[in-house]
Amino acid sequence: QLQASGGGLVQAGGSLKLSCAASLRTFSDYCLAWFRQVPGKEREFVATISRLDGTTYYADSVKGRFTISRDNARNTVYLQMNGLKPEDTAIYYCAAQRYGSVYEVRAAKYNDWGRGTLVTVSS
Repeated sequence: QLQASGGGLVQAGGSLKLSCAASLRTFSDYCLAWFRQVPGKEREFVATISRLDGTTYYADSVKGRFTISRDNARNTVYLQMNGLKPEDTAIYYCAAQRYGSVYEVRAAKYNDWGRGTLVTVSS
């Protein structure tokens, strides 16, 4: 139901824009999020965006560098990543929570997940 794309290899300081196309019943019913995971570590919250008014919330580690946005007409959520660092290297996942809170950072609370896209940042 969710398909992330846009990952790749980029040098430190570079930019990437991830997209996540969703086939959800009513896209605007869902709070959307990005998480990331490094093998052997827990899935980590990155950013969320609210259902309708565009309120966003970010992990401290990405605040000021990453921007989450959504296009309800296209059923798509985006993650613009600027100023990338080697520590941003991970598999990035989009997630959806119906009628959820934009401040929900726990992965277990999200019911719908995409397959992930790999972002590699070289130093």
